[in-house]
Amino acid sequence: MGAVAIILGRAGSRGVAGKNLAIVGGRECARWTIDAARDARCVSRIVLSTDSSELQRIGLESGIDVVLRPAELANATARVDDAARHALAQIGDDTIDHIVILYANVPVRPPGLIDEAIGVIRATNADSVQSYARVGKRHPWWTARVDEQDARVTPWEGDVLNHGVHRRQELPPAFVPDGGVLVVARNALVAGAGSASPHAFLGSDQRAVMTAEGDVIDIDSRIDLIVADAVLTERHEGAGL
Repeated sequence: MGAVAIILGRAGSRGVAGKNLAIVGGRECARWTIDAARDARCVSRIVLSTDSSELQRIGLESGIDVVLRPAELANATARVDDAARHALAQIGDDTIDHIVILYANVPVRPPGLIDEAIGVIRATNADSVQSYARVGKRHPWWTARVDEQDARVTPWEGDVLNHGVHRRQELPPAFVPDGGVLVVARNALVAGAGSASPHAFLGSDQRAVMTAEGDVIDIDSRIDLIVADAVLTERHEGAGL
């Protein structure tokens, strides 16, 4: 049985207003995620969860299922797992073992990323798999505290600023989720319902697929929007389209 992809795209946004409908690379941002889900060989069904009438229109035009998300699951404090569980309940398919959660505000993903993540969760029987990018110059060892009164800089942790490391090449590997893909086992998603922890649905056995710098662009700011548009426009022109 193929996995189901649930695309989450609400109307509101704290960072960039209407970012899921922003024109990126010549088309609405959400369409790029729909295409990524369509291109995934291991995805057998695509569902768009949204409270936006415009996103609903795009989903229906694209021939995918659309679930209308209630207001309490579409505000700034709503949890991803609650929205995913709601969408899963609405489609009513008990045969689904793995759910691919995709964000409509991520227009740039490397080809094959979704299938790679599904392959890992199937091979390992993990609770969840998500994409991680290596941290560069914003490495946690280079995080500091700055006093708001006198601007004095002190280490975030420990006694030595920057852990005594001043060359990027000497930093130990560190990784951060980049929003490219998140695959979760149905049992883990269901078990996370009602938990005080917003990450309980990821389960205890969490795995990763790695992406390179710039492979994934998650639009949370105006700069992200500009960069994503430039990347997609360059790809479009490079393909001679």
